[in-house]
Amino acid sequence: MDATVQKTILFGIFIGIGFLLKRKFNSKAEIQGLKKIILNLALPATIFIALMGIDIDPELLGFPLIALGINLLLFYLFPFILPLVGFKKDSPDYRTMRLMIPSLAPGLSCFPFIAELLGQKYLAKAAMADLGNKVFVLIILYSIATRWYFKQSSHRESEKGKLKSLLVTLFSEPVTLLILVALALMSFGFSFRNLPILAQSTLQKLSFLMTPLVMIFIGLAVKIRKEQCIKLLSVLIIRAGIVMLISAGVIWVMQLSVREDVLWILAFSLSACSFWPYAHIASISEKEKREVGKEKTFESATAINLLALSFPLSTLIIMLIMLNPDFMMVPLHIVGVALACLGIGFALTFWIRLKDGRGVLAHGKAVWFKWLDYKKA
Repeated sequence: MDATVQKTILFGIFIGIGFLLKRKFNSKAEIQGLKKIILNLALPATIFIALMGIDIDPELLGFPLIALGINLLLFYLFPFILPLVGFKKDSPDYRTMRLMIPSLAPGLSCFPFIAELLGQKYLAKAAMADLGNKVFVLIILYSIATRWYFKQSSHRESEKGKLKSLLVTLFSEPVTLLILVALALMSFGFSFRNLPILAQSTLQKLSFLMTPLVMIFIGLAVKIRKEQCIKLLSVLIIRAGIVMLISAGVIWVMQLSVREDVLWILAFSLSACSFWPYAHIASISEKEKREVGKEKTFESATAINLLALSFPLSTLIIMLIMLNPDFMMVPLHIVGVALACLGIGFALTFWIRLKDGRGVLAHGKAVWFKWLDYKKA
């Protein structure tokens, strides 16, 4: 069996293990404990190693801009699409989707395919592109999430007070502290290899926990209703269609004709949604639960359900593209597949709305007949 397929199946197995372990976790506090290990240990260590391992290649400096462009286009396009799919504007679900959809998780979804099928040269290109994505998900999305939190906050603070609260929240996060340490060390010319062996080993072992713990946590936390599953799936399929159209535009503008160049851009752009925006959502939601007893800005359950669907769907689409390279070399074929995805996504949305409409109509009829029976009586 191909190594990339094995890795994909392994992700599914970990999610399945988490789902099966639900009965062993008797309270939300136990699941929250696992989440805190991820957010405060495994995730910061993974980000630190990723930042310290970046070798800036001047020839590849354009690739982070490509990734950042994809992030920004998705962020500014989906406010028009989400209401069409059924997410009420300015609701917690709407803000959650806006934060999650533009993010990319190439390390978990596309890097294994690129490494196995395209080689180290294209993995280096994808890693450089991921630098732009990291800036977006770690810094830009965090600042947006925090701004939305203060906008929803019941207590009104002065601009000075908001800035102080933002800085306290920002610098109290282990992720932020390790990012600052990594950037400071990099500015003095240090890399991960220059760190003491003990520090390297400690961080690597914490980082190894990241993927299995995240997948198990998704399995534990996911609670997808049939209606929500179809709704989230429709958004993800529409997202896939849009990023393929964006990729086709990049391929056309850059006049790419080498098969491997086309494939890595498609695979990268089709990466699953990232866990890092969920980390921002989770930290803000916990703060709100302590302050007001409920989530106001985001809906963390929606975010985790989206992740649970995003990983297998993105992996499946990337696998199909990689297995049909000659077909995807024709730009019109890419556009055709993209339009098909958009059609499927909006068709699912239409089906959901039609079903809801029938439900409302049936309820209305029941109320009407009850009223008639009451009048007769």
